[in-house]
Amino acid sequence: MFEIRVICAPDDADHISQTLATAFDTGPARQYPTRDGKRIRLYFTADHRSTSPESE
Repeated sequence: MFEIRVICAPDDADHISQTLATAFDTGPARQYPTRDGKRIRLYFTADHRSTSPESE
């Protein structure tokens, strides 16, 4: 298990969450504003998938 941190524009958060969920087993994102208040930080607890999407 590991953690992924992403800093992005608020409008990109859903797309990033969906993309990471297809590549890894992820929990719900914890979301916090950046210091400048213009972006957000997303924290995901993740693990490698037991099977890759390409093999299904």
